[in-house]
Amino acid sequence: MDINYDLAVGTTRELNQKLNAAATKDADVSFRVLNPKGAHTLAVGMTSNISVDIQGHVGYYCGGMNQNAHIKVLGNAGPAVAENMMSGRVTVSGSVSHYAGASAHGGLLVVQGDSSSRCGISLKGANIVVQGSVGHMSAFMAQSGSMVVCGDAGDALGDSLYEAKLYVRGNVASLGTDCVEKTLLDEHKREIDGLLERAGVTGADASEFRRFGSARKLYNFDVDNADAY
Repeated sequence: MDINYDLAVGTTRELNQKLNAAATKDADVSFRVLNPKGAHTLAVGMTSNISVDIQGHVGYYCGGMNQNAHIKVLGNAGPAVAENMMSGRVTVSGSVSHYAGASAHGGLLVVQGDSSSRCGISLKGANIVVQGSVGHMSAFMAQSGSMVVCGDAGDALGDSLYEAKLYVRGNVASLGTDCVEKTLLDEHKREIDGLLERAGVTGADASEFRRFGSARKLYNFDVDNADAY
């Protein structure tokens, strides 16, 4: 069942109430959101296994705290898209602003354009695929999960990184504190291939990516590493 909701005549509060009221068992429900015009906090706190297609640009926190839903933005997204996502999938056909996927625990975030700074900040288990490039301090304090960047990465990639896995196909401007390049093994190539396939990315070979991870020097305070903190 397809349901249209026009934000030119409705409100964000009413839309989110309707989305969250959709029956979890009815996976055939699909919402089409018209005229978003950069509205904030669209499709937040979703717990139903439904599809939500947003026909235009959105503001901050779109798809935040998502569980189960498949949310697609046919445009660009403001700061913190898919923030604290638990499961499901958020896809943005354009580019995204700061903090994309911040603190996301699970699910998949796909950005078909570029991402601004701090993409994947404090990542806690979700997977992020960016077909373009990411800005500075991406994956800052990322704890677990994986981020695949098909383009370039800005300065201080992976600063204060824990156990998240970072894969970059293009150039890296600089690495953050305690982030180092590591050997790309077959198991990592399989992971890259799997994430690219799930994200619908074609024409990228896993062997073209470089792998980055934590040097594990900041796990416990050591006076010899004081300057790095």
